[in-house]
Amino acid sequence: MKKWLLLFAFALLFVAGCANNAEEEELAYLDVKMAVEEKLPANQEVELACFVTYGDEKVTDASEVKFEVWKHGEEDRQMIEGKHVGDGKYVAPYTFPTKGTYSVVAHVTAKKYAQYAKS
Repeated sequence: MKKWLLLFAFALLFVAGCANNAEEEELAYLDVKMAVEEKLPANQEVELACFVTYGDEKVTDASEVKFEVWKHGEEDRQMIEGKHVGDGKYVAPYTFPTKGTYSVVAHVTAKKYAQYAKS
């Protein structure tokens, strides 16, 4: 009986030790940071940009990066394809047709995850 109790205690300690090692590992996640100026001119081409990382790694192979743009108070939304230009930076040219307040959201799919960042 003591042998079984000792074996059970050892197995319990082994499982608890494995669980602690798994929790200590830092989980990587997809992070998207917008890099767009707060005020941009109307009727002039500008660069919409975002930086994409996965943990400490710069993502250079995102399967999809799109910038969604819309003017506040309007229903019409545009999706503009972003292209990688180096060091995890994705850009797309865009011209704001009129003055006003706009929202820009980067939609990114990479490393089997999707992430969004709003500016």
